[in-house]
Amino acid sequence: MKNALSPALSRRSILLAGAASLALAGCASMIGPGPAPQLYVLRPKLGPIADVPEAAWQLGVSLPTAAQSLDTDRIALELTPETMDYYANAAWPDRVPVIVQRTLLEGFERSGKIKAAARDTEGMRADYLLQSDLRSFEARYDVPDTAPTIVVDISVKLLKPEGREIVATLRSRHTAQASANSVPAVVAAFDEALGEAAEEIAAWTLKAPPPVAETSEIDTRHRHARR
Repeated sequence: MKNALSPALSRRSILLAGAASLALAGCASMIGPGPAPQLYVLRPKLGPIADVPEAAWQLGVSLPTAAQSLDTDRIALELTPETMDYYANAAWPDRVPVIVQRTLLEGFERSGKIKAAARDTEGMRADYLLQSDLRSFEARYDVPDTAPTIVVDISVKLLKPEGREIVATLRSRHTAQASANSVPAVVAAFDEALGEAAEEIAAWTLKAPPPVAETSEIDTRHRHARR
């Protein structure tokens, strides 16, 4: 004869089974994809640049290099010099180096002073090449739970494509104070700091000496033949 469970034991078994089901459901929700982050688009104010010469040459703009902590679509924040974190449920629509490269190109386009500027991967024959290294692109909290300061720090090199000879270097560092401790206010401050950096880099680049055309081997032979 089979042993029957007592009513109290049966009720206890049902409760334990229900609790286990709830625990599994909770784990599934934690390891699932979760809600998509809110995307924030940067729209720095860029416009014509005064007091720079017309550049009758073409510029290739490389994708900026960056540390792994900045080579991401997350919006970075710094609580201490040793601690980097990211805003929860918030992201840029693309990786930060891609956004910076796009902004630099837009800065040259809006300047109205250069013959052509394009990504160095587009196959355009460039007279100069602009390389950059992204040193900082984060919100910094000097005091926790207060409005942060945005820091955009870009190191730039202007090179000759042939041989990659460095023509000039620039360190463009700009800050902007967020109006509040909120992601929209932080994004607005990023717009300000990145826009100032892009305009400074564009103006500095356009003031570079015109590239000297390289003398081809064929032209050299022709000159010697005429002598």
